[in-house]
Amino acid sequence: MSQKKEAKTVASLIEQRLERTKWFLEDRFGMFIHWGLYAIPARGEWVRSIEKISVEDYQVYFDQFDPQRYNPREWAKAAKDAGMKYAVLTAKHHDGFCLFDSQLTDYKSTNTKAGRDLVREFLEAFRAEGLKVGLYYSLIDWHHPDYPAYGDQIHPMRENEKYKRDPLHFDRYLTYMHGQVRELLTNYGKLDMMWFDFSYGEMSGEKWQATKLIEMMRSLQPHIVIDNRLEVNGERSSSVYSSNPQLYAGDFASPEQIIPPQGITDEAGNSIPWEACVTLNNNWGYVAADATYKSARTIIRKLVECVSKNGNLLLNVGPDAQGEIPRPSLQILEEVGRWMQRNGESIYGCGQADLPKPDWGRYTRKGNTLYAHIFEESIGPINLSGLAGKVKQARTLADGAELFVSLPWNAKLYPNDAFINFAKPESYSYPLPDSNDTVVELILEDNAGREQ
Repeated sequence: MSQKKEAKTVASLIEQRLERTKWFLEDRFGMFIHWGLYAIPARGEWVRSIEKISVEDYQVYFDQFDPQRYNPREWAKAAKDAGMKYAVLTAKHHDGFCLFDSQLTDYKSTNTKAGRDLVREFLEAFRAEGLKVGLYYSLIDWHHPDYPAYGDQIHPMRENEKYKRDPLHFDRYLTYMHGQVRELLTNYGKLDMMWFDFSYGEMSGEKWQATKLIEMMRSLQPHIVIDNRLEVNGERSSSVYSSNPQLYAGDFASPEQIIPPQGITDEAGNSIPWEACVTLNNNWGYVAADATYKSARTIIRKLVECVSKNGNLLLNVGPDAQGEIPRPSLQILEEVGRWMQRNGESIYGCGQADLPKPDWGRYTRKGNTLYAHIFEESIGPINLSGLAGKVKQARTLADGAELFVSLPWNAKLYPNDAFINFAKPESYSYPLPDSNDTVVELILEDNAGREQ
């Protein structure tokens, strides 16, 4: 291919990515749901690998699986009330168990005591609440007889020579895997997102026949947003960061359990779509003993941090064996939702402000509106560095109350800065109206507030 034609192809790929991710960059906040057989042992979704459990010994959980309190309408309501705009469910995790009625395996929820297509119910419930929907699909499969076992880095039977597999049979697994992805994109209506997980070592890129897979997916649902884990896991960068991404590079980067210090850009410094996936406690799948929950304040502030760096937050919950999201998770989501109801305008459709990070918190921005997220109380007035004469109007977003923009007597040495306070006299200290995050909406003069 000529350099000119190759450059045109790359430009087209990037343009298509931008078009597909418009809603993604608008919505900013989603729910991740890790759920499957592993909710019964309640020691996390990696229990088979960590404890080196064989397929035969793991079968007991398949035989027991009967989540009688599974009601995805309640999950969907909790997500919507929390201010989330989309959700992603594990249709198949690494253990190979399918929550959908795949015609390519018997290892699925419809063959358990539940006797239900749990993915279909999830999709219907979340769509009914007006939420966008995505499915997680593991590229790994510890149940399939043709997936590498002995000698693999992470397979439960990696140390058991009886599980040596013929490498020539791996193509049979790929046929199965591609076939299941086709089922999900053919039999369940419009999907907004497909979240693959994960690549490691040589199990990456074309090892999955990734180009062929993406071409098939785009032919079926060209709008679908796809993560970057066909190429890499979260521990290293992929070509989605480059100016010449692979076809299978995905539409967004997916840092895990970390928020990138500076956001994510390509080699030219252009922001690319990204989403931090984060657990609400310390595990993805349900762990009965894990009570280390992040506070609502932490979640709110980390969501703000993501948006201030042009990113999204995908927040995980792990329902229990009966199909219920744990009460502590719901309580945290409820508190986040109360804040979002009053302050969501500073999240949805917002992004980086192109201003230095202030000492008291963070900025997000939408057009000519700047949102000051104030985390720390100030001694005296709150400094808006460099914004003197650039703020038309200031108000607290939660209640619309007018704030004072001034240069009080004790700040005369800083004529380039604007100052706000919540009452008069402006030089006094006042408590923040919301200790989680007090959001001040600043309407700027035209073309004001961006770094020159």
